[in-house]
Amino acid sequence: MRFIHIADVHLGAEPDAGKAYSEERAGELWETLERVLKVCEKEQTDLLLIAGDLFHRQPLLRELKEVNYLFSELTHTQVVLIAGNHDYIRKDSHYRTFQWAENVQPLFESRMNCVEFPEFQTSVYGLSYHSREIREPLYDRCGAGGRQKYEVLLAHGGDEKHIPIDRKALAKSGFDYIALGHIHKPQVLEQDRIIYAGALEPVDQNDVGPHGFVQGEITDRGVRTKWVPFAEREYIHLKVRVDESDTAGSVRKKVGKLKDKYDNKNIFKIVLVGIRGADVSLDCGRMDDVGNILEIVDETRRKYDLERLARENSGNLIGRFIEEFDSAGSGDVAADSLEEQALSEGLEVLLDHKVSRE
Repeated sequence: MRFIHIADVHLGAEPDAGKAYSEERAGELWETLERVLKVCEKEQTDLLLIAGDLFHRQPLLRELKEVNYLFSELTHTQVVLIAGNHDYIRKDSHYRTFQWAENVQPLFESRMNCVEFPEFQTSVYGLSYHSREIREPLYDRCGAGGRQKYEVLLAHGGDEKHIPIDRKALAKSGFDYIALGHIHKPQVLEQDRIIYAGALEPVDQNDVGPHGFVQGEITDRGVRTKWVPFAEREYIHLKVRVDESDTAGSVRKKVGKLKDKYDNKNIFKIVLVGIRGADVSLDCGRMDDVGNILEIVDETRRKYDLERLARENSGNLIGRFIEEFDSAGSGDVAADSLEEQALSEGLEVLLDHKVSRE
């Protein structure tokens, strides 16, 4: 039996709303799902397993009609899905009454249910969320029922608010394959057998790294899987080092050069680190036009001429602040990086306050 396992598609989400590129992102979630379906059709995959959160919130009726049409175009593949904590089955959910295509088998009960595919010698088990949170470890008590030669579990959860998971209990459950959802980063709990596919597309700046799906096959020899990177974009966090010779313009150039080493479709969070000149102002708001910059964070410190500052501010709060650090340390504040950082941050506040008063 050949399968593709996806999870956390989050159709309807609007990642990074308000950014110049954000209008494209909502459509890309649909487009990536369509590309997965084309793989299913081309390779005549037997089962498409969707481990929860197909939608980012309660699906609209028109959205269900659209996704159902896409599924119905598959000539061989059977689709099995569960609802996760984002698209949980509310009392007024369209999930409750929607009529799916013949090749779509939802497991929407709140307790463990099963659908069988004798043509593939496979049964698939799963349950769906009927509330945003489920704190019970529901999967700890489930086990393969022996209905077919190959048995698969669809499961969504893994933290204390969303069906806590005991790896040992899952390993002993008897399923040939366990398709996990909810954790957006792809990860393997047991080689070839218990796997988080991760979000199909990253939907949050913390969803760093590649995203995609699991492709697998179950035979008499066991299970073989491979993870397929497939997302349109990645979120990438980059550090840009700043030194005393830099200006705002040169830092902007550094950001652009470093970003250009990656696919221009990717989305970047830039963290500026290092030491900048005391008279240099880094306006991060003017640096985000170099393309797909989600955020620029300034973690740099100013480099101060302590002797000059102490001399110019002798007798006032700034001078006394420098003297306190100098007397508390070894006489060379710059020799201790933590002390230097504290001194730099304190001076920045005091000097900014002095300027504003003047």
